[in-house]
Amino acid sequence: MTKRLLLISNSTNYGEEYLDYTKPHIKDFLGESVKKVLFIPYAGVSITYDEYTSKVENIFMKLGYELDSVHKADNPAAAVEEAEAIVVGGGNTFHLVHMMHETGVMDAIRKKASEGTPYIGWSAGSNVACPSLKTTNDMPIIQPRSFDTLNLVSFQINPHYTDAIIPNHNGESREDRIREFLVANPDIIVVGLKEGTMLRIEGDDIRYIGSKTIKVFRQDQPTLEFDKNAALDFLR
Repeated sequence: MTKRLLLISNSTNYGEEYLDYTKPHIKDFLGESVKKVLFIPYAGVSITYDEYTSKVENIFMKLGYELDSVHKADNPAAAVEEAEAIVVGGGNTFHLVHMMHETGVMDAIRKKASEGTPYIGWSAGSNVACPSLKTTNDMPIIQPRSFDTLNLVSFQINPHYTDAIIPNHNGESREDRIREFLVANPDIIVVGLKEGTMLRIEGDDIRYIGSKTIKVFRQDQPTLEFDKNAALDFLR
């Protein structure tokens, strides 16, 4: 079956309600055939899984979808196997990956999404669709058993990507950090997803959604910048 992914940079744009800008894209992506989604809340750290689930459930109910959370399942992997669609929320990527490995849902989600079950992720949820978590922006608050993630795409995503540089701050820019990653991982492409943007992937078709530009980084090559009209087939 065709792989179907909606990989979103961030949940909330400045001055907007939670997930507001994503709603029409989520609705269009899931369509009418999906009735219930399975939520993965494991990136939540400063919020309980119940609180996180309720927050996301309110949004999806307004869009016409029921929502269950994997943390309430007696057998998380079995819940994934039965899911009509999978939604992975943002938060701390290290905590998310730790829990996905510990509960066994990493392998289960990989199999389901590879077979065509719709997958939606934002922030950390987009990062785990990649081969590894290595391009997250998050602090490693917990040590997962592996940095390996879902490998649903062949490239890495850096969510919340920004070109901004803080005045009088001597730390590395986001591009500096990505260039460091590429020195250690020279065969991997990194996509910088700015806030308010997303990738919709269906089989071999990769479409960029958003009013800003997307940045693409390769080792020993200039940074490339594309708008929503660009062909991104080279990312396959």
